[in-house]
Amino acid sequence: MTSDTTPSTVATTLDPADALRATQVVVFALATLSELRDSDTESHMLRVQRYVRALCAQLQTQPAHAEVLTPTYVEMLLTSVPIYDMGTVGIPDRILLKPGRLTPDEVAIMRTHTTLGHDALARAEKTLGHVSPLLTLAKEITLCHQEKWDGSGYPKGLWGAQIPLSARIVALADVYDALISNKVYKDGVSHERAVEILTDGRGAHFDPDVVDAFLQIHEDFRTIAQRHADTDADMQQKIEYMANAIAEVAVL
Repeated sequence: MTSDTTPSTVATTLDPADALRATQVVVFALATLSELRDSDTESHMLRVQRYVRALCAQLQTQPAHAEVLTPTYVEMLLTSVPIYDMGTVGIPDRILLKPGRLTPDEVAIMRTHTTLGHDALARAEKTLGHVSPLLTLAKEITLCHQEKWDGSGYPKGLWGAQIPLSARIVALADVYDALISNKVYKDGVSHERAVEILTDGRGAHFDPDVVDAFLQIHEDFRTIAQRHADTDADMQQKIEYMANAIAEVAVL
């Protein structure tokens, strides 16, 4: 009788390309666990990754950003994207899944998801004694994806180019997907309306260059959203999780 755990087919050497791909799979798997608690789906992560790739490709045509957005940088950013919201695992269900408006105290707690994610990465980095550009990008986007170009965001109130470029790109991709996606408790807006909202946020919420890049390729965003749309099974899973979580809170 053979055992399913027999390691006879496991490679004894590690190919660098395979190591990177394996890292990407693990990151995506861990991010999927955090998404189970939020109102987003696994498809949400795929969409945001592809929005970010499209924005980077367009921004690479601009001399002001081409030097930073090298192929290696973009690949590391894409690997990091699935965990930008990882800090939500530290937010109680009663707040994270609340369908109505949050109280000021609840808003303050919800906003800690940025520092929770960043600090978890920083602690792991320190404990393992390993610093890498990929981890730097991961910390940037977890901490800063809620910052706004005009300084009205959080957690630090950074403004303009103080906000890392990685976070400025992820911020627009994240908001677009939040706008067009159906949630358990609300329907998304049309692509056209999302374009209007993002355009209105140019120079306030979003980096003007990132908005301009988006406007050049916004039809690509529409295509990505349609190609990786949430399935009925995705939404049913969210509905069941939210119902169970609300029931547990009610019991407490």
